[in-house]
Amino acid sequence: MIDHISIAVCDLAKGERFYSAALAPLGFSKLKEWPGAAIGFGKKYPEFWINKREAMGRVADDSGVHVCLRAPDAASVDAFHAAVLKEGGTSDGEPGLRPHYNEAYYAAFVRDPDGNRVEAVTFLRQEAE
Repeated sequence: MIDHISIAVCDLAKGERFYSAALAPLGFSKLKEWPGAAIGFGKKYPEFWINKREAMGRVADDSGVHVCLRAPDAASVDAFHAAVLKEGGTSDGEPGLRPHYNEAYYAAFVRDPDGNRVEAVTFLRQEAE
């Protein structure tokens, strides 16, 4: 249903460093660049874009905007969260199970340096009992 997502960042170079590190554990890499304007990350095509908005203020904590990306496994969610913290982002929810969403829902919630809310999620396989 959705072809791609774009979010705004104040500093494109800083955004590139941040998202290159944060998205790598999810299998995304930089695939396209519009110099000085936008960078597209993805697996096969640019499905996650950052766009330079130099005059933009920090995204309000109650903005409601939230982007969730699928991770291949729990280790990737953990690595995503660790990379975000290392690159200047903040945790908005440590990696872990969220049984109130679904018994297998394993996610981490973060904010990038501009305040954008991004989540990585995977669904753990249920072991046969």
